[in-house]
Amino acid sequence: MASRSPSPRQPDAAATPDAVRLGWLAALPATLRPWARLARLDRPAGNWLLFWPCAWGVALGGGLVAQWPLLLWFGLGAVAMRSAGCVWNDIVDRDLDARVARTRDRPVASGAISRRAALAFAVALSLIGLVVLLQLPRLAQGIALASLLLVAAYPFMKRLTWWPQAWLGLTFNWGALVAFAAVAPPRPEMALLYAGGIAWTLGYDTIYALQDLEDDAMAGIKSSARALGPRARLGVAGFYAAALGLWGAAVIAARPDPLALLALVPVAVHLAWQVARLGDTTPANALRLFRANRDTGALLFLACAAVATPLGA
Repeated sequence: MASRSPSPRQPDAAATPDAVRLGWLAALPATLRPWARLARLDRPAGNWLLFWPCAWGVALGGGLVAQWPLLLWFGLGAVAMRSAGCVWNDIVDRDLDARVARTRDRPVASGAISRRAALAFAVALSLIGLVVLLQLPRLAQGIALASLLLVAAYPFMKRLTWWPQAWLGLTFNWGALVAFAAVAPPRPEMALLYAGGIAWTLGYDTIYALQDLEDDAMAGIKSSARALGPRARLGVAGFYAAALGLWGAAVIAARPDPLALLALVPVAVHLAWQVARLGDTTPANALRLFRANRDTGALLFLACAAVATPLGA
């Protein structure tokens, strides 16, 4: 007999805060809700975290005024490609997701959407990303295409390494390289900006992983939060300090004036606030601090805009 797909389960709202489905999603027709959840349209924080490195690259590369429409294209690309990445992640992780309270009601893991349908959806979302790609110069296009290897491999990292958050950092901050190359020739600040983003992602995604410590241990899922254990707060502080140091080097490379570092003070204060609040590692607080990194990205964007030297100046 052919095996039957498991019937979709109702969400366990008490599992963790990030498992609760609230907001505008309930206004959608019932047939569309699983697709919106699969694309994480009800979880916009990830879109911002993918978009901000692109915005940093445009700003620090000196293209914020003359090439501002790129911000709109990168915004569209961030939503489409983050959604496509989430769909791919859910296809690969369907068995692991079924063992974790926060993720077991995701549409693929619960059987609400089949693997084949999810894969077709990922392809459709990627075609939107292709439209964005075609708006970029040739060098930026090549850099963007190289990220597909990182995206494809990411879901397997939690099986292979205790530091899948580092791979996520490589992936989620790739837009800084793409965007910088779209507006300026490669320069040292381009690499420094990207490296700082990797350290930043290590910090905020370690915070995010604190939500799943017990379930991840039972399911055999590896994470930086599990690797650090009771030293997670210290680890996040170290990652954020590294991010600030690398971003500071990027700022100085773009504008060799020590006073330019003042632009990073709001970023530093915000990250310090997160570390101070991380004394509470409950899932609700972990999710709140993770989402606060949308503001970190915005503050760094303002810093990059303030210190960037326009091309030809």
